[in-house]
Amino acid sequence: MSKTSKIIFPVCVLLALAAAILWQIFLAQTVSYYLIAAAVMIAALLPFFISYEKSAPSARELSLMAVLIALAVVSRAVFFFVPSFKPIAAVVIAGAVCLGAERGYILGALSMFVSNFQYGQGVWTPFQMVALGTVGFLAGLLFQRVPAKRLQLSVFGFVIVFFFYGLLVDISSVLTMAADYSLQSILAIYLAGAQYSAIFAGATAIFLFLFGEEFIKKINRIITKYGILEGVSDER
Repeated sequence: MSKTSKIIFPVCVLLALAAAILWQIFLAQTVSYYLIAAAVMIAALLPFFISYEKSAPSARELSLMAVLIALAVVSRAVFFFVPSFKPIAAVVIAGAVCLGAERGYILGALSMFVSNFQYGQGVWTPFQMVALGTVGFLAGLLFQRVPAKRLQLSVFGFVIVFFFYGLLVDISSVLTMAADYSLQSILAIYLAGAQYSAIFAGATAIFLFLFGEEFIKKINRIITKYGILEGVSDER
């Protein structure tokens, strides 16, 4: 693909998404709020993937990213028998601490996308991708300034997963389950999902507290040993 094509393609996709949103808002007889939200979610994913592709990551970096994504996917799969109790966010946060905010976003979004081939793709997938991607992005930003110690990691993991991840992912439930978009209906759906968000947040905090520091040290050791991010100008 030529350099011009690499620019034209994402621009065309973004314009198509913008056209779909405008059509829904101003021209469609029945407005599909889910379609609008899904288009916005996809548009939120694209800039990170485009930016990462333009950074021309090395084969070693791609290999590390692939391994971390695989670990995140497996960490979700092995606890299939315990609903919502998954370490996937803990793996993403640890990876983001080492690789930075932008790569943390890619790590989170792709981990959720790939793992949903086992758990099921659906209307919730883009919301989960953006939510977990943003968890990775915020972890990469915060732990540039805050020491990645077990207490800080676990507190951050619980707060960001319960209050942010759960809030964003449950938008898909509101859009697909609510009979109307009244405050009472929306609150009922969020309250119904609060217990699942709390379990997921608790699992994230536990795994970060028990294993987060050591896992981060091992990732950093690999990055240093193989010079994976040498010459990379990043938010790290």
